[in-house]
Amino acid sequence: MAFAADPDAALRGLPEPVLLDEWQAVPSVLGAVKRAVDVDPRPGRYIVAVLRDGDLLGRILDTFVAAQIRAELPVSSTRPRLYHLRQESGRQEVDLLAELAADRVVAFEVKADAAPGRDASRHLRWLRDQLEDRFVAGVVFHTGPRIFPVDDRIVAAPVGTLWG
Repeated sequence: MAFAADPDAALRGLPEPVLLDEWQAVPSVLGAVKRAVDVDPRPGRYIVAVLRDGDLLGRILDTFVAAQIRAELPVSSTRPRLYHLRQESGRQEVDLLAELAADRVVAFEVKADAAPGRDASRHLRWLRDQLEDRFVAGVVFHTGPRIFPVDDRIVAAPVGTLWG
């Protein structure tokens, strides 16, 4: 685990802003954040989650991501419309859908998890299979540091990629 071995180096390797969740697993990371802020005091570089209730953090993160995406709509040339999808008593639920021109869809899931597994994209995979070619892409936003492929037309990306 990079943070346990050298928290200062691990922080330097991450794109900003950095959301630190479950920091209590490696408490020395807080010292690394303090040292990094001493060197470069720009605000908003680090967000340290102190919530212990993962469900609450998930709801806050969902709301935050939706607000960031919604703020981009007025400047988009495609003028997408945003929706939340919930079917069959929550059996199928997608956090956010952006409907583009020609009924094409980009879908988003938000997970308060630093390393979401394939199961985090199960609703996106279901939607992709339902919409076929109309499904342009799916993104699982997470609190971790890396972008990685999850499945066909579905990637996992840090929340911070909303700004970069």
